[in-house]
Amino acid sequence: MYPPAFDYLRAESVEEALDLLSDTEDAELLAGGHSLLPTIKSGLADPGTLIDVGGIDDLSGVETTEEGMWIGATTTYADALENDALHERAPAVADAIGEIGDVQVRNRGTVGGNVAHADPASDLPGPLLAADATVHVRGADGERSIPIDDYFLAMYATAIEEGEIVTGIEIPACEGSGAYVKKTSPSSGYAVVGVGVRLRIDGNEIESTRVGANGAFGYGRRLEAVEEFLAGASLGDDLAGEAGERATEDVEEWVLIEDIDTSSEFRGRLLEAYTERAVDRALDRAG
Repeated sequence: MYPPAFDYLRAESVEEALDLLSDTEDAELLAGGHSLLPTIKSGLADPGTLIDVGGIDDLSGVETTEEGMWIGATTTYADALENDALHERAPAVADAIGEIGDVQVRNRGTVGGNVAHADPASDLPGPLLAADATVHVRGADGERSIPIDDYFLAMYATAIEEGEIVTGIEIPACEGSGAYVKKTSPSSGYAVVGVGVRLRIDGNEIESTRVGANGAFGYGRRLEAVEEFLAGASLGDDLAGEAGERATEDVEEWVLIEDIDTSSEFRGRLLEAYTERAVDRALDRAG
């Protein structure tokens, strides 16, 4: 399917992109294009102008900081995966990026584009929630930092305000272990269910944990019942299995997505199974 006609503008800096976004009616930002272009081709979006921010150097790159990691918004998945520190300091996020699409998609798609689009079946919401990330944006009134717990609002809806641009994602260093696993849709490659886990272990006890899911709900959300069960739990043979059983605790079936891939009831069973797998992988990595 061919997209409708649109004008194309290329920004050389964040300031220029913000000016163009403010001055151009019916405009959308373009980075890697792997979220926006399919939306346009399918008729779900019809922007009059695309503002290309993919060439802005200040928005690209992965940096190691004292606190953790910084991923620039236009950093491609492939470039992020090449950073060894990301695998060590944000293992769940690195796992998820490696699961996105295929080689071609990872060579062009961007981390910031994924986060801005907020597709509920994309791979990053769950592990970013598990990692306690912060999304940084810039608008005409300056910069804002949005805690990931406040970021995802509804399906394709985020706390980004009109006229703002995602500039990067900040991820605290994982002081423990983490993992992400997913059930892949055979038709799209997106996550039918994906679960990200971060564990902090002290001796034979889990000191604290964060668990986030994508694909199961209309937007990324934490599995608080699993977190409450794991926090303070002693390590044991069936800990992961017991954690998985709590993934649907206090979750109404109507909240779970029902689509061409599976019913909401079966999606709940998948959420339990993949929560168990994610916790088991994180525990295994922790030794």
